[in-house]
Amino acid sequence: MGGSPAGGAPVGPALTPPGAAARWRDLRKRVLSAALLAPAALLCVWLGAEAWTALMAAAAALLAWEWVRLCGFSTRRLPGLAVPAAVLAAGALAVEAHWLPAVALLCAGTLAVGALSEPPRFRGGVPGVWLAFGVLYIGLACVALIHLRGDASAGLVNVLFLFLTVWASDIGAYAAGRCFGGPKLAPSVSPNKTWAGAAGGLLSAVAVGGTAAYVMAAMAGTLPPTVGRVVLVAGAIGVLAQAGDFFESWIKRRFNVKDSSSLIPGHGGLLDRLDGVLASAPAAAVLGVLLGPGEALWR
Repeated sequence: MGGSPAGGAPVGPALTPPGAAARWRDLRKRVLSAALLAPAALLCVWLGAEAWTALMAAAAALLAWEWVRLCGFSTRRLPGLAVPAAVLAAGALAVEAHWLPAVALLCAGTLAVGALSEPPRFRGGVPGVWLAFGVLYIGLACVALIHLRGDASAGLVNVLFLFLTVWASDIGAYAAGRCFGGPKLAPSVSPNKTWAGAAGGLLSAVAVGGTAAYVMAAMAGTLPPTVGRVVLVAGAIGVLAQAGDFFESWIKRRFNVKDSSSLIPGHGGLLDRLDGVLASAPAAAVLGVLLGPGEALWR
């Protein structure tokens, strides 16, 4: 009365390739994180420099708090308190377009926090000097994003281009890595990342960045970007975004933590979600400076 049909195959639940479901176990987490962060970012980009500055201030404070906590210090007292103080002060200078003083303040803040952190403290084998590094790591990205959006002519399109390209890199790397698997890229740093994922992220960054550049150029009535230039810029942003993701993974391994915080319940912290932006924004801002005011990054 059996357990097999006429063809002889045993009756039972459909066979699922081992680990197939596990490969997508964090998909819900990523979707919910994007649903929380992306609309807020896009709305503030669209509303203008003032709304964007307010968002940057909030993000800088939260990122600095996460970093200080990660290093085993507290933002209620020195030296931990000096990290958000330096980052926010540099951001205030950036809002007034005092770019060089803002960068100089970040460098001075890094040295000051390093001095205040002596003798080094340790958490998970990582010296407290990492606390000082957070001033530059977070501060440069925040100043860069304020600079990019502050351009009256090209600020909107440049920040949109940057974010869309970074998001495409992250989504493409995730999807390709889960679909194709294959050899690991750097298992000692991030065991889940593969060469297929890296390739997928790069291709997605170029495809979405290029499409966004052409669409925004058409909407503005300007000449379309050259293929070589937009591929180069979008590809470079995609590579930097993935490098930022690897760097964040390496940092968390050094600190022996799974997430930078529990700021987003069940989904980690802002450092986990914005690692690609933190790495790529300073490079995008430097490119904007080299191109001059009013120029799109893909020109």
